[in-house]
Amino acid sequence: MSDSLKLWKTEDGWVVESERGFHRLPSGDPLGRENLYGYLKAMAASSPASPSLGGGVLAPIENQEVWAAGVTYFRSRTARMEESKSAGGGDFYDRVYHAERPELFYKASGRSVVAPGAPVRIRSDSKWNIPEPELTLVVSPAGRINGYTIGNDMSSRDIEGANPLYLPQAKVYDGSCALGPAILVTSEALPKTTSIGVEILRSGEPVFQGATTLAGMKREPPELVGWLFRERSFPEGCFLLTGTGVVPPDEFTLRSGDVIRIAVDNVGVLENPVG
Repeated sequence: MSDSLKLWKTEDGWVVESERGFHRLPSGDPLGRENLYGYLKAMAASSPASPSLGGGVLAPIENQEVWAAGVTYFRSRTARMEESKSAGGGDFYDRVYHAERPELFYKASGRSVVAPGAPVRIRSDSKWNIPEPELTLVVSPAGRINGYTIGNDMSSRDIEGANPLYLPQAKVYDGSCALGPAILVTSEALPKTTSIGVEILRSGEPVFQGATTLAGMKREPPELVGWLFRERSFPEGCFLLTGTGVVPPDEFTLRSGDVIRIAVDNVGVLENPVG
C-alpha cells in the first residue's frame, strides 16, 4: 500500500520499517498517539536506517486492552447457530447478526497476548477448539483507526455452544489471543478485497485451509469502533478484533502440536504453534 509504514515491537524496543530500512524509536509507547502515521513518518525521515530489524519480535502491544467483535460475518453467524443447537440458543446469533448493536467482548490484556512464534493454548476442559483468524484494528485514545495487525481469537466451541453465557470462558483464558507480527500503519482504509486466510498444519501437512475477504463483513470497522467507544474510554488506545469469516468444519478440532498460520494482505503472516 502507498502511504504506509510497519511498526514492530522487538526485544530491543519499537522499530518503524520504511522503504529505507528499519528505524529505532525512542523509548516509550507510541500507540497512544492520535496521528501515529504522521509521527512514524517523521521519525523515519529524521533517523538513520538499519538493514535489519534487530532483536526478536514481540507482540506489538503495550498496556492496551484487546477487545473483539463477534458474528460480523455470515459464516460466523452460521457456525454459532450450529454449535448452539443442543442448547436451544442458536437464534441468539441470528438476532445479533441482524441487530443494530454488535456483539463486543473483552478478549485480553496487553501482558497476556501471545507473541508471533510463541504457543497459543487450547483449554484442558474443552474438546472442540479452533483458531479464529481476524483483522485487528489498532485504535487511538480518541477512537481513530491508526493501523491494522493480525489476531488469532482462540475459541472453545463446545463451551460457548453449551450456553452463550459461557462465552467469556470459551474466549478468555491464558494463551487465547495472539497478535502480530507487525502493525501496518497507514492513512488509508484497507480495500474490501483484502484477503484473510488461515492454514493449519499437523505434522507438517495442511489439515485445514480457508480464506475470506473484508467484503464479507456485515459491519464496517469504524462502526465497530464507534460502538466500543460509546461508554468506554481507552487512555492508551486499544485493539479490536473484527470477527472471523473462516470457520473449520464441525468435525475439526485443534490438537497440541498443530501450527496455525494466519495471513492478511499487506499486513503479513502470524504463525503460532498450539501448546
